[in-house]
Amino acid sequence: MHSGLLISHADPRPMYLQIIEQIRHRIAIGDWQAGQELPSIRALAASTQVSVITVKRAYLELERDGVIVTRQGKGSFVAEHADLGLQLHRRQLDQHLAEAARLGHVLGLATPQMVERLEAAIGAHQRRGSSEEIEDE
Repeated sequence: MHSGLLISHADPRPMYLQIIEQIRHRIAIGDWQAGQELPSIRALAASTQVSVITVKRAYLELERDGVIVTRQGKGSFVAEHADLGLQLHRRQLDQHLAEAARLGHVLGLATPQMVERLEAAIGAHQRRGSSEEIEDE
């Protein structure tokens, strides 16, 4: 199985985190379905040109988080959670909101100012969505 995962040596994040993020993304968007077998640790290490230890660490983290399951002698598989994609999207949203809050704090913005900016972003997104729907008709 070709993984299609790409590791960037220019990315400041550790390689195992890049692997975790890409696997979570593949599951969240439905590329990898519940029950689907993941590449073996050795195969993924070879295709991404990272060490087996790096891939093993990524798989252990994903297993700890309930994203994948490993069956002794069978391999690793996408967990059978029906709403796994939704859970992953929520976790990603929480991470983005935490980063937005951190940046707001750095900029000295008060909570009402942050809320106002979030509401403006939501409004802009909704307007873009409405115009895209009109264009599709």
